[in-house]
Amino acid sequence: MDPLTIIIAAPLAAAGLVAVIPGNYRFLIRVIALLATLLSAAVAIWVFAEFEPGASGLQFETRSVWVKSLGIGYHVGLDGVNVGLVLMGALVAFAAACVSREIAERVKEYYVLLLLMAGGILGAFLSWDMFGFYFFHELALVPTFLMIGIWGRGDDRVYATYQITLYLSFGALLVLVGLIAVYVQCGANTFDMVELHRHVAQTPIPAAAQRWMFPLLMFGFGVLVSLWPFHSWAPTGYAAAPTGVAMLHAGVIKKFGLLGLIRVALPLLPEGAREWIPVMGVLAVGNLLYGGWVAMRQSDLNRLLGYSSVAHMGFAFLGLASLTVLGVTGAVVVMIAHGFLAGLNFALSGYLRRVAGTTQMDRMGGLLDKVPFIGALLVMAMLAGCGVPGFANFVGELLVLFGAWEANKTWVVVAAWAGLVVGAVYTLRAVRTILHGPLRTELATVADPAGAWHRSAYALLVVALLLFGVVPGLLIARIEPDAKAVSGTIATGIEMKAAGEVGSIVRGAVAAAGVGVRQ
Repeated sequence: MDPLTIIIAAPLAAAGLVAVIPGNYRFLIRVIALLATLLSAAVAIWVFAEFEPGASGLQFETRSVWVKSLGIGYHVGLDGVNVGLVLMGALVAFAAACVSREIAERVKEYYVLLLLMAGGILGAFLSWDMFGFYFFHELALVPTFLMIGIWGRGDDRVYATYQITLYLSFGALLVLVGLIAVYVQCGANTFDMVELHRHVAQTPIPAAAQRWMFPLLMFGFGVLVSLWPFHSWAPTGYAAAPTGVAMLHAGVIKKFGLLGLIRVALPLLPEGAREWIPVMGVLAVGNLLYGGWVAMRQSDLNRLLGYSSVAHMGFAFLGLASLTVLGVTGAVVVMIAHGFLAGLNFALSGYLRRVAGTTQMDRMGGLLDKVPFIGALLVMAMLAGCGVPGFANFVGELLVLFGAWEANKTWVVVAAWAGLVVGAVYTLRAVRTILHGPLRTELATVADPAGAWHRSAYALLVVALLLFGVVPGLLIARIEPDAKAVSGTIATGIEMKAAGEVGSIVRGAVAAAGVGVRQ
């Protein structure tokens, strides 16, 4: 079996195995889930290490025909964009399985759905067939609704389930209509994205059709990524979701929409993109400023993290909207870095809820002395969220700012800078409220419940953030060639003088901040 199929099949096969095991074998069920996600993560690390930056075509490619008459098949492969996403998704899935040991009721059903989520989103990241791309995403999305409804927390659990189901189902419907429109308008009788790219390069879709097709995909994918003003499902849903579900959805599944824009909407509909990209840029600024401003008003940690996630997605949208190599490269780095960060944030939030019995920050206070290891990790996570040098988030946000500046979007750079300032305010305030000050009386006797599996999950995500922050060339060298292709497809006639300078710009900026960088 090829390595990419193993990455997808391991959690899906484990889900099938767990489904037939009696529910009272809880330890065995957890071990199977951990081993399956660990296998996916190990293979993902191997293919990331073996990936050859700049090589032509897809790597580790596997292709087979399923429905020949419709041009539907199984087609998986790696390029510079999805290789980092697959690594991030597999590691976050393993971390989510580790922290899910806190689930005590209906353990069998929980792990079946969690494994379906993991296998589904990894399949979506790897798929180069539009049918498989959409199918795998839905396979990951449907369990999200069920898990929030069954294992969710708080009085708003039912409301959150309905809201997230309605929003994301609507977004997925728009995407489905858009993908079918692309298939019909191309006239190539195939769902294969590689073949569609080749066909469109020779016979573009009519510009008039592109102008109504692109907004279908932009808003459809945008709803799935919580593009402002279609974002309200995210903080409500994540506040109610179990820890593992919040980690997987906010960190991993959310990136499907951005990947869809990069793979389908931007390269296949360049005329539509040129017309609608300014709208995307304005909405992305809404993510940054509105998401950050509302996050400042939150007293619940999970809701703060939900709005913070909305704000961070603004950087990814801004990078794509710049239509520059720097911006697109930065957008992909932001996607990967945010995946690790969101997974870590929600894992730590789940831990703090177990310690304090609440996610209300004003009811925590002074926990640093009781849980110093977790306190140190929380500080690191919040610093990463602020864009401090040394973390992967800094690299992505820096590239996006350079990309926006290169595209002569000065007002966007100013807005993004303002968003960073707001982000620093609410993250540092959260650290102060949770970790410092006098210890509340009811928390005086709390014990540290984190076992080895939990600590391993937290450490894994922190190490990933630091590794790609200190050695950004590991990501940039892989992403840049494909970012050039995406940017060049759309930005015809736009000068891209910085196309070959991504690595030097990042090294210089990071070095100026006092962090050593190796290629």
